[in-house]
Order: sequence, then structure tokens, then C-alpha cells
Amino acid sequence: MIGLEAMANFTVIAKEGEARVGVLQTAHGRVETPVFMPVGTQGSVKALDPEDLRTAGAQIILGNTYHLNLRPTSELIKQLGGLHQFMGWDGPILTDSGGFQAFSLGDMIAHGIRKVPNSSNKSSLDNPTLKPTLAKISEEGVQFTSHIDGSKHLLTPERSIEIQLNLGSDIVLVLDELLSPMHNRDYARQSLERTHRWELRSLKYFQEHVADSINPNAQIFGIVQGVYDKKIRQAEAKWVAEQDFDGISIGGSMGTSEFYNGDDDVTAETISIDWAASKAIAKTVEWVVPFLPASWPRHVLGIGEIQNLFDCVQRGADMFDCVAATRRARNGSLYISPKQGGKVQNKYTLLISKAEYKMDAKPIDQLCSCYTCQHFTRAYLRHLYLAKELLYYRLASIHNVYFLSNLMSQMREAIQNQELQKLKKEWTD
Repeated sequence: MIGLEAMANFTVIAKEGEARVGVLQTAHGRVETPVFMPVGTQGSVKALDPEDLRTAGAQIILGNTYHLNLRPTSELIKQLGGLHQFMGWDGPILTDSGGFQAFSLGDMIAHGIRKVPNSSNKSSLDNPTLKPTLAKISEEGVQFTSHIDGSKHLLTPERSIEIQLNLGSDIVLVLDELLSPMHNRDYARQSLERTHRWELRSLKYFQEHVADSINPNAQIFGIVQGVYDKKIRQAEAKWVAEQDFDGISIGGSMGTSEFYNGDDDVTAETISIDWAASKAIAKTVEWVVPFLPASWPRHVLGIGEIQNLFDCVQRGADMFDCVAATRRARNGSLYISPKQGGKVQNKYTLLISKAEYKMDAKPIDQLCSCYTCQHFTRAYLRHLYLAKELLYYRLASIHNVYFLSNLMSQMREAIQNQELQKLKKEWTD
């Protein structure tokens, strides 16, 4: 129910069941939650400038430790005043740690992992040398081979935090390892124990150096990692909850497979779940939230599908990031609301390249108040897209970022009015 719960950097101002509305205070301003964070991997949310982001309703963006340190380097960015000044964005920035890149440039390649199962997975695991990787994990950290020039870079927990402090991040994430669904139980156990040690090393370095950094009021979030296993996830949540973090990020639940020798909690039903499917993600959040401090903001890593946003908010998650909004825009996939034909089956999108939009004088979504929908037609956007005009990418990205930011605003209002379930039904039934 509606109430006031004050914390060090985070205040919960309303609740509906487990869902909550909060205010996160950062060194570069406040963030109202639940919130969607556009991803600015290389110091830029693709096709958008800072004013576009503000107009589209973005409150906080995400930067990438691995990519920014390769190019132009965190040391250069620090010398130029930090990432906020470097990119002209004066709002809050959360930086990831490089842990996802350890997965995407490592086991994701070796195991042939995709967002959904594919026939190559088993053979890829049997013959990992057929797919050379760009990341190798050891106790010390992650050894990366640069995808740009082939140079070698060792990302230790300490170095990950150093890079993020150089960037002047408002919210720093610890280094972790994202587990592949192709890993067996023994590897999962070893990985989680190693991630614990990495998190503690990350925390220690942060505490020793944040005061002397360009953002001495930065916060640090721990990460709950694991496989799609209730007992393991809850044990990880209990362990992280005992550490001196300011908040928590919940690592992606990539499902499981026949290679994971689980216990009774891993049934035939869970094995058949698509990796990164809605049920796996929602269940993971449901499992861990009761064991996490209520005083911590809860960030779910890499989540941006509308169904997932509703499911995770309903279970107590506060923050989300995903490349889907801008990537979809670039690929001609534009968000539409249920009254405009959006539904779970079409991912709440239309494909602007379709011939049916050639003479369509309507905006992308007649109910949308974004700059693009207020000024341009589907016909014009289709023309720009097919002609590969650069303006298309900006206009489409403005719409998609606005659309998700506005949806989160609707969720905040609904929770305050005890109507989140009603809003979800309007979108997902």
C-alpha cells in the first residue's frame, strides 16, 4: 500500500503488492523508479544526442566498461572530465562491469548460445575449438582479446572498478561471470564461488578509491548471478544481501539445458524453457527479491521486452536496461500500443518497411506524444528507412526510447493508484 520508506539513497513512496515506486538519489540527480535505462555502450545512445534523450524522457543511461576502455580508454575520458562531460550528458550514468562481455565474447561464442535454443548448441559444446573466443576467465579476471585490433587486456575486479571510477559513473557494478546454460553443475559452483571473490575484491577497491575519484559520491551495486535454479539463486541473494552494497543488479537467467545436472528444482518443464524467456526471468526475480534488502534499488540486467517489464516490476524490480529500443529502431521495428495493434505476439511493434505504410499518413502511434509522432507520418518514416537516410535512425530511436520511458511512467502512476494489475491487463491480455 502507499507509504513512505526512507533509505540512504533510495526512498520507496508507494507499493502495490511487491511492485513499488521509488526515488533514487545520485550524484547527478534523482531517478524515479521503475525506470528504463537506454544503453549508451560507447558513450552514445545510438543516433540520439543528450537533448534527444531528455526530450524522450530518459532519466539515466548505461555506459559500458569494456568498450569505453578499449576506445577511447577510461584514462582519456578521465582527463577530459569524466563521461558526463565527455558526452554532454548531465544526468545519472550506470556503468556495467564488463562481465557480460566476458560471456558474449567467451562462452556465448564457444557454446553457440542464442536468445533461444538452436540446433548447433550441442555440437558447439562438444567442439568448442571450432569457435574461438575473445575472452578467457581465470581466478585473476578476464583476459580479453580486443575485437578492434587483437590486443590483449586483463580485466580484473580491481581494474573494472578503476575504469568505472575513471569514467565518473554514478552507479558502479562489480565484476561477475554470467553463466552459460551449457555449463554443468560443477562449473556453476566454481563460477559462483569465484564471482563471490570478484565481488568482494570489487567492493574493497571501490571503498578504498571512490573518495579520491572524480565522482566521490558514486554508489556500488552487487550482482546476483546463477543459473535457473531456485535454491542456487536464493542462496546467492542471501550472500549478496550480507555485503556492504548500495543496491543490487540481478544477472540474466539464461535458462538451463540437458548439460546442467540439476536437482529436483530443475524439472523437465524448466529444461524446456527458452533461454532468457519471460518465465525464466520473472521467476528469477520472484525467487531472489524476498532475500534482498528493501533498502536497495533492484536492477534487472539486460531486460527491455514489454511483457518482461510488467512481470518484473510486479515482482519488485526497479530498474531495467536493454539495447532493444534503439536496436529495434535501427532495424525498422517501431513500438505501438495495444490500441494501435501492439500485442505480445508482435512484440508491440510494427515493421515500417511494409508496403502497407507507403501511403500511411498516420503517426507511428496515434496515442504517442513523442517528437516523432507529433511531426512525422509512417509514410515518411518508411521512405527514410528504405532510402537509408540518417534522419530515420534519429526519429525512430526517439520514438522507441520515449515509448518505453512513457510506459514506465504509466507504471509508476498505476502503482501509486493501486492499478498496476489493471494496466498490465490492458497491455498483455
